[in-house]
Amino acid sequence: MKIDFKKSYDSYRARSGEFRVLDVPVMQYLMVDGHGDPNTSQDYADALAALYPVAYTLKFSSKRELERDYVVPPLEALWWATDMTVFTSARDKSQWSWTLMLMTPDWIDSQLYRDAVGTVAAKDRPASLGKVRLETLDEGRCVQTLHIGPYDDEAAVLADMHDRFIPETGLRMSGKHHEIYLNDARRVEPAKLRTILRQPVEVS
Repeated sequence: MKIDFKKSYDSYRARSGEFRVLDVPVMQYLMVDGHGDPNTSQDYADALAALYPVAYTLKFSSKRELERDYVVPPLEALWWATDMTVFTSARDKSQWSWTLMLMTPDWIDSQLYRDAVGTVAAKDRPASLGKVRLETLDEGRCVQTLHIGPYDDEAAVLADMHDRFIPETGLRMSGKHHEIYLNDARRVEPAKLRTILRQPVEVS
């Protein structure tokens, strides 16, 4: 049976217009760091071009060697900046730092990962392959919601989450802003894009 983590994990569930507090389990990801506007940054394009070949090589290796098949989960990203208003009121994408991520099942170990990187390198080595790493992420308690529409319309939702809901709930932001892209922006019109917006929090 092919596992679809997007359907089986509670942390991939969110509703539009609703902020929800949840505890996110420790999860393992393929990651690549970078900086700059995702629409124009070559680093961003290179990061995507490195992540996906490794992710799919791992998927096929898992199916073949471990007899455990799964759907490669959706693209995710951590976003941060020195001044967080560049995500809301200022909206200056050139100041954004990011980590692109693809969730990887916990049964994928370091040896399987190294073998996958070696396989990708031997075929048509992506420019940023050396930046890919396998790492766990422990976000703990988070607030999240579902945004439907263009990415540039997220600012008002984030401002409401950061400035109203989180303080009113007796919490404060404690980690990097996290987005989960439930569909492919290259294939879906902007008005129908579905993005989970997540913010790690702690008691204030």
